[in-house]
Amino acid sequence: MATPAARPERVYHQDYIARIRYENALPPPPGPPKFLEIPMDGLNYYASAGFASRLARQQPLNIEADAELGMPIDLVGMPGIFDGDESSIQAPLIPPPVHPRDKNLLRPLSDLGKLKYQPGGISFLRRTEYISSEASRARSEAVAKNAAKSAAKVRKPVDSSKDEPINVLRAAVKGFDIANPDSAYMGPDSKENIRGADPSPAELEAWRNPKHPTQPELKLLDIYQMKPDLDAMTDSASYLVAKFTANPTQSIDKRDDRMDVGLLHPIEVKEAVIAEHSAKVEAHEANPSQNPHPGGLPYNYDLFLPTQENSAKRIKRKFDVNDAERDNLSLYTDRDKNDNGCFHYEHLRTYETARSTIDAQFPYKEVALALHDAEIEDMAADGDLAEGLNRLSKAAYYYPISQKVQLKPHRNKNLAHMGVATKIIDDDTDERIDAVDVTVRDLNDIEQERRAEHRMVLLDGGNGDRF
Repeated sequence: MATPAARPERVYHQDYIARIRYENALPPPPGPPKFLEIPMDGLNYYASAGFASRLARQQPLNIEADAELGMPIDLVGMPGIFDGDESSIQAPLIPPPVHPRDKNLLRPLSDLGKLKYQPGGISFLRRTEYISSEASRARSEAVAKNAAKSAAKVRKPVDSSKDEPINVLRAAVKGFDIANPDSAYMGPDSKENIRGADPSPAELEAWRNPKHPTQPELKLLDIYQMKPDLDAMTDSASYLVAKFTANPTQSIDKRDDRMDVGLLHPIEVKEAVIAEHSAKVEAHEANPSQNPHPGGLPYNYDLFLPTQENSAKRIKRKFDVNDAERDNLSLYTDRDKNDNGCFHYEHLRTYETARSTIDAQFPYKEVALALHDAEIEDMAADGDLAEGLNRLSKAAYYYPISQKVQLKPHRNKNLAHMGVATKIIDDDTDERIDAVDVTVRDLNDIEQERRAEHRMVLLDGGNGDRF
């Protein structure tokens, strides 16, 4: 009888997973810890002022500190310090570049404590079975993030024709056409006129119902048109803003009204100062990155204030064209040597220019605004205004500012009187004006013609480079 053939035995494959844990014992510290021997006498003892002082005496310093703690304050070796020249102890106009090692010290407080990178997986500090799963999840998140970034980078095509000068000008004219539709120019383009771009319905609605861009809950109370005040045009067609580094007067409790009508008389600049200023301007034009613009000429100014405390209000009335009594001679508070009415001013202090910025080429880059409303002014005046005068219409009038100066007291003279300074720089004591008698008059023909020329330039459109 035949026996059946033996069938081959089936082999099963099985993976072997061995869990091995590695011990990661931290090494001992390199040195023994240092403990301070603090007596345990209670919280009151630790909170007392003598505890910190006693502890500081018990722990000696391991540094050598001199009497001035590394910061000498001896001014004898500073050149020109006792002559009024403080440039040797002042910071340079252009700060030196920061060393790469010191850039981390300039980081803001909000960035401190934040890592610039995400720490990766450290196998010897964590269980090994979780590393592969976390790595695959991190790769999937990075792929999704890159896909989102690539989708965000897809932008709409930009119309490059909008950057052309003619289209930029049309967009600017469009704003004026929306504000003044009656005077909008709709004809063909020419050298004198250009047609503005067509406004969109959203732009027209924004003009009819204006809203604040960041605070939509605010409500618009009134609208003022911006206009130039042609009657207030000066000889230079612009204004100067002066700021004092300290209070010029002794008034502490309230503001001295005489500062509103004070006089600043510029002192003639020496030829040496003009030559030095011209050299700085030439250096700035040759290398603007290394040599900052010196600004205007460093004039010295004499400040004059009226002596009478109540004269400020009267002086303002003399210059107020809407005051019916402005030509009344009784407004003068003093009498001059010819027994004529005047306002007596006395010299208060001499100031020197600490900082000056001038922008004569673009005087309308910075302007001052004054809101005028005839109805509000009539209510405030309570019927005391003159009749038949040319009142300013309701508008926001702008006044160009071409120069700003910061004035500080002239210290050289005071130092010389105390015997500290050896000389007085740019001080003509014999030529200084001690007092001034001021009378108010109308403009003469030369002054009116000079202002009329500036007004014509502004009415004719002016020079486009000045705006």
